[in-house]
Amino acid sequence: MDEMQRWTAAAAAELGVPGDLLPEVGGALLDLVRDVAHGVSRPAAPLSAFLVGVAAGAAAAGDPAPDADAPDAAAPAGPAPAGPAPDAAAVRAAVDRLRALAAGWPPPPGG
Repeated sequence: MDEMQRWTAAAAAELGVPGDLLPEVGGALLDLVRDVAHGVSRPAAPLSAFLVGVAAGAAAAGDPAPDADAPDAAAPAGPAPAGPAPDAAAVRAAVDRLRALAAGWPPPPGG
């Protein structure tokens, strides 16, 4: 298991995220971050990934994305309907938990 996989597994466990989720979507998220970092702004890349997570959480809470088979699915993308947003304090708490995990993270072997 490489360092990224070890880290993401530990971070998912720390935050109570199902461990089988990231292998399914990790490649798409990394592609998104790369595209935004190189095509828009480097600092916008991780924030964009965060926004995807917020949107996915809202969908899981009962605000699903539009049905891809719906007649208007080919319409130009516009703003998604606002779903329940995470509380800023909850976001900061999750950030603090992962920062603490990172602070205690052992260096990779030979590094």
